[in-house]
Amino acid sequence: MPYDVAELRTHFPSLASGTAHFDGPGGTQTPREVAAAIATTLSAPLSNRGSTGASEANADAAVSGFRAAGSDLLGVPASGIVHGRSATQLTYDFCRALAKQWTRGDGVVVSRLDHDANVRPWLQAADAVGVAVRWIDFDPATGEVDAESVAAAIVPGTRLVAITAASNLIGTRPDLRTIAEAAHAVGALLWVDGVHYAAHEFVDVPGLGADFFVCSPYKFLGPHCGVLAASPDLLEAVHPDKLLPSTDAVPERFELGTLPYEQLAGVTAAVDFLAGIGGAEGTRRQRLQASFAAINDHELRLRGRLEGGLDALGDAVVVHSRAGERTPTLLVSLPGRRTWDAYQFLATRGVLAPAGSFYAYETFRRLALPDEHGLRLGLAPYSTDDDVDRVLEGLSAFLEIGRAHV
Repeated sequence: MPYDVAELRTHFPSLASGTAHFDGPGGTQTPREVAAAIATTLSAPLSNRGSTGASEANADAAVSGFRAAGSDLLGVPASGIVHGRSATQLTYDFCRALAKQWTRGDGVVVSRLDHDANVRPWLQAADAVGVAVRWIDFDPATGEVDAESVAAAIVPGTRLVAITAASNLIGTRPDLRTIAEAAHAVGALLWVDGVHYAAHEFVDVPGLGADFFVCSPYKFLGPHCGVLAASPDLLEAVHPDKLLPSTDAVPERFELGTLPYEQLAGVTAAVDFLAGIGGAEGTRRQRLQASFAAINDHELRLRGRLEGGLDALGDAVVVHSRAGERTPTLLVSLPGRRTWDAYQFLATRGVLAPAGSFYAYETFRRLALPDEHGLRLGLAPYSTDDDVDRVLEGLSAFLEIGRAHV
């Protein structure tokens, strides 16, 4: 079935504004089906979970639907799906719980390729307990993970390795299987930040070798929340601080307070919407696999068009996303020009391509760009050839204005 981006875009009311969105890595636009599911859940009879009456049953159905959708999306049992306010919140909560098992002499490993949400919580926990911290590095010239740093960092005594499945700044996709094997060989757990990855790739958490995997539905057409996936047996061994009367059952022991049922319904609707993009038949997980294959082909074709256009602008543009395996997200700098000014200029032309470091604090420092920001161009399932042409034309016009003032 051909990828019909024009038909896909009709499901997104916000796209009628005419803006060309390259801000998907920070959060995608939302299909009306997701908004409708949220509104329907909120406006229907709704109470705390239970089985007495329609309102309690509706709440329970929202929870079970969310866990089933997360299971199909990520490839773990439904009882291994945990809701959180955000991936950052989930990481902090689990970090504190896991650190209870660490002692002096242990070590944790973090990466310079990561969003700070997968760095700072582990550094703070390590400092509080007094365990060593070692770093996985990457080559700023290529964006590739430094294999020697992996071998040097993951040593006996390592309790946990935290790394991204895909950099939210430059798109690099590390070889997670190799890192997982190194971590498991010394008895360490692998915590994977899949926030950027899950927006572009079909996720198989066990296949990646991840013990814990976190993602954010608002990066893949859903509402603003976080999801954690893990083996239920592993979750049984993690004991967070919680209220005494609250359940100790997995996964509920990690979800503090009453769940936002409308958000859960929105996540389920987003997964259902994604499953329909590929036009395939079969189970929802099989349909998701077909959809992500179609999305991947579409986004990579557009990435090639975008990269070709940026290359044609010559040395006025430097692309820092160069890894062999990477997402359709490009970070660029403009020698002699401020990318923040380019961001503002493009916005006047109806193109949203944000500038910043995007919380990838260590990654941005490692790149050592002369500008305090980088321009991030992120493609999404609804991106079009026209969007790509508009951002390239806008950048060309911005650079031409700069030349005129020299």
